Amino acid sequence: MKAEDIRAKSVDELKDQLVTLNKEAFNLRFQQASGQLENTVRVRQVRRDIARIKTILNERTRAAS
Repeated sequence: MKAEDIRAKSVDELKDQLVTLNKEAFNLRFQQASGQLENTVRVRQVRRDIARIKTILNERTRAAS
């Protein structure tokens, strides 16, 4: 996911997506620990998407205040 796509979404959509990505990250960690994870690159992608969303949410809260 690109930063431009994230910036186009509303705060509520971003928060919903953040919850979804956190759940996916949990499931990926669980699969990795049990040795069932096939797509190891997805862990990195999800982690970075979470960071992008959090960064943009923080930018918006700072701009609002």
